[in-house]
Amino acid sequence: MDDSRTIERTAAQWLARRESGAWSARDQQALEAWLEQRTEHRVAWLRLHAAWEQAGRLRALAAGLPPGQVPERGRWAAWAAGDGAPAASPVPDLRALRFAPRPPPRPARWPRRLAACLALAMAAGAGWGAWQLSGRQQAHYASAVGQVREVALADGSRATLSSGTRLAVYLDRGQGRGVLEQGEALFEVARDPARPFAVEAGGYRAVAVGTRYAVRREAGALRVVVTEGRVRLEDLPGAGAPRPVSLLPAGSVATAGGDGVLVRNLPVEEAQRYLEWRDGFLVFDDTPLEQAAAEFNRFNLRRLELADPAVAALRVGGHFRWSNLDAFVGLLEQGFPVRAERHPDRIVLYAR
Repeated sequence: MDDSRTIERTAAQWLARRESGAWSARDQQALEAWLEQRTEHRVAWLRLHAAWEQAGRLRALAAGLPPGQVPERGRWAAWAAGDGAPAASPVPDLRALRFAPRPPPRPARWPRRLAACLALAMAAGAGWGAWQLSGRQQAHYASAVGQVREVALADGSRATLSSGTRLAVYLDRGQGRGVLEQGEALFEVARDPARPFAVEAGGYRAVAVGTRYAVRREAGALRVVVTEGRVRLEDLPGAGAPRPVSLLPAGSVATAGGDGVLVRNLPVEEAQRYLEWRDGFLVFDDTPLEQAAAEFNRFNLRRLELADPAVAALRVGGHFRWSNLDAFVGLLEQGFPVRAERHPDRIVLYAR
């Protein structure tokens, strides 16, 4: 199955062919057939087409030239110098060209960022000192809604906290232990066979040595995604009747709950798609809109609400920035029978 990047490249190729000028009725039929194949195709096309329509400033670079023709290197410099141009390519008349007003500059943020970096460095130094003196460290970390935060642990491991996450970490010479109280975090565990690292959440414990894996805590369930190394998923001591231990190699996506553990074995590249929130993206593949809305709500204070069951059942696919909720809703309005009602604190979707 094509991943989101392949779909977006294909959509870009269709757009380039259409804008080249050599576009026939047969080409249009082939494009429409491709759009009908999958919801992800239609979403990718709508997003690229909207971006193209809004890129009027870039088209000014070819002002005065026939459609599809790109000015040769140095052409604008020659016009600006007053050297003239061949009769076939006259100097363009740009007197009617108007650009949108430039937004006011934002106030400089570097003083606050510098202060935050200094505070983080001081906290890390204090933690490292405590680790060196006693071999023990206890720390609590949290991220706000819409924030992705990376923290360095005193044993050399690293944790990346997703939006709205709370994590407590306890380290000593013999073991490392993280308690995920809320949200999701990616762990890159330092290699030390003598001191494994375990993440506890929802009655389970995910134990690893020198590996890379993410743990997400949900209502009544726990999800573990392994992208490097191997993880042992087991019950917490004293959590009730013991259940079988699951060994998760790279590419595993495990969901643990009251009914046990369900493990899917995927190519590592596909498993990594679950972690694209680190780079600011959410990836959906034939996902119910109700679930997609819940994902956006994890990262935004402005909520996305679904007023009708028919809207919640719609299925979407694509690669979206979680910080751009308005763009996602705009694509839904263009490609689906959906009407959006916008409020300062929420966007409500109705069937159209």
